[in-house]
Amino acid sequence: MTNWANLASLSRIALIPIIVLCYEADFVYAELAAAGLFIIGSITDWLDGYLARRLNLGSAFGAFLDPVADKLFVTAVLILLLADYPGLLVPALLIVAREITISALREWMATRGVRDLVAVAWVGKVKTTLQMIALGLLLGTSPTTLPILFHLGLGLLWLAALLGLWSLGSYLRAAKDTLLDVK
Repeated sequence: MTNWANLASLSRIALIPIIVLCYEADFVYAELAAAGLFIIGSITDWLDGYLARRLNLGSAFGAFLDPVADKLFVTAVLILLLADYPGLLVPALLIVAREITISALREWMATRGVRDLVAVAWVGKVKTTLQMIALGLLLGTSPTTLPILFHLGLGLLWLAALLGLWSLGSYLRAAKDTLLDVK
């Protein structure tokens, strides 16, 4: 049940309160520490899949845990950033709504025996990469300190949200026949 790949996913969940504490702490470079921890967590997102494939550690528990860890990790950081930057509300809502919809779609497709129709596509991987870079930049900068990096992070977050909508459309098109066949 617990293997190296699953430990990588669990570490992402364990990092959430530490990132929050660092970001909210009152010490020099607190935001940079939070961003650094977020980057480490983002790397574990890649690492758990790599370990599962490379070391043949794939498991039903890992298939469940990885997306849960991903969604908790990203959603927690979005909520954390929203407290300081309410202007992130729209891309944050788009990202979270897409993640919930994709999770429900995959669950529905699994009950129909065709989960592979909504397997992760390249656009979803690009979206995730841009989203992780954006959140790392937004955690570690501000509009007053390194504004160019903050605005780059903001732009990348919007781009990730839009790519997320595009990928959602692709997944829905792939699942259209199964969704419409509700016998």
